[in-house]
Formats: sequence, C-alpha cells, structure tokens
Amino acid sequence: MYIILIVLVWILPWKGYALWTAATRREKAWFVFLMLPINTLALLDIFYIFSVAKRKPKDIKDLVIRTAQSTHQKAKNVFSKKSQ
Repeated sequence: MYIILIVLVWILPWKGYALWTAATRREKAWFVFLMLPINTLALLDIFYIFSVAKRKPKDIKDLVIRTAQSTHQKAKNVFSKKSQ
C-alpha cells in the first residue's frame, strides 16, 4: 500500500509538469503521447522535460516558488475576508 502511495507522489508532479509544458508549447503529439497509460515511473516525463523541452531544474524551482507564493497570497485574501 505504501509503495503505491510513494510511486504516486513521485509520478504525479512529473506527469503534471510534463503535460503542462507540452500544452503551453502547443506540442499536441507529445501531449497525447504523455497521456498514454504507459507506466514508466515518470522516466518518459523527465526525458521530455529536460531533453525535448530543454527545461532546466531552475525553471521548475521557479515555477514551484511562484505557485506557492500565489497560493499563499490567495489563502491570505480568503482568510482576511472571513475575519472582516
């Protein structure tokens, strides 16, 4: 049971980022190929991100930081409205 959870925690962020990258680059063939239910333990997604899309680890880090900051700001706004 824990193995499945660990695998999901590993695969889902890579799959999401690879699909998001393919969609924003308008690469329909890669998007469809990455959506196929082939379990490669995210190796295909990692290959796409770093080899085909030429992303750097810094790009991913910056995206995670921006998303976290945006989510934090939205949460602050929601809670500040509730306290008024």
